[in-house]
Amino acid sequence: MDALLYRLRWPSIVGMALVVLHASASSAHAEERGAADMLTHIVSSAGIFFGPLLLIVSICLATLFVLLVLDLRLGAQLPPKFVQLFTAAVSLHQYQQAYSLCRANGSCLARVLTAGMGRLQYGLEDARQAAANMLDSVRAGKEQLINYLGTIGTLGPMIGLVGTVFGMIQSFMELSKGGTPKSEELASGISHALVVTLLGVAISVPAIFCYTFFRNRLVRVTLEVGNLADDLLTQMYHQSHSETADNQEPSATEHAAA
Repeated sequence: MDALLYRLRWPSIVGMALVVLHASASSAHAEERGAADMLTHIVSSAGIFFGPLLLIVSICLATLFVLLVLDLRLGAQLPPKFVQLFTAAVSLHQYQQAYSLCRANGSCLARVLTAGMGRLQYGLEDARQAAANMLDSVRAGKEQLINYLGTIGTLGPMIGLVGTVFGMIQSFMELSKGGTPKSEELASGISHALVVTLLGVAISVPAIFCYTFFRNRLVRVTLEVGNLADDLLTQMYHQSHSETADNQEPSATEHAAA
């Protein structure tokens, strides 16, 4: 009897599992179809003006994000290989080669070092000031791109607000015609208002986050570049002066012997 019950139990369990899987597949298919219908409704409700406008703004946001991610990497602004070659050239007193390395490299550190080395002959403080001025100039150029993210973050809700007002005007125009208003026209105006607001906020949220993130990233990059550039300029200055002193010592000794 127990063996018979055991044999009958497995077909029932398998059958229940198949029913659950079928229900899950049907539910997933319904959700996918609902998501596709929602996407189609959003695209159609955005309109021929606000839809392309918000699309252009979102493309600009994505482009700025990619550019800043590639530009504000520590490896791009403080290239390890460049630092290694520059340090080796300075250690060997090959200052012209070190200067050529800086001119050939387009990183932030190289530009700062180029400005500082150009004024190193007038003293270390003068070189530091020139390097700091160049660092401020580079930072200002990168801040312009970051500020565009802040502009997009502010612009998104404003476009959404304009779309909301436009959609509500469409709905009230239908109500002002008198008689029984068409539910399709009312729903179209309200849907347009809500969809444009949704898209505007959806663009604004990542833009504001990226704006804050990249501003903090820029602060860190400029701090690292400024500290490393100051160390390298100081090293070059003292090594060049020690080399000059070493070259003058034999002359002074020979003059004393004479």
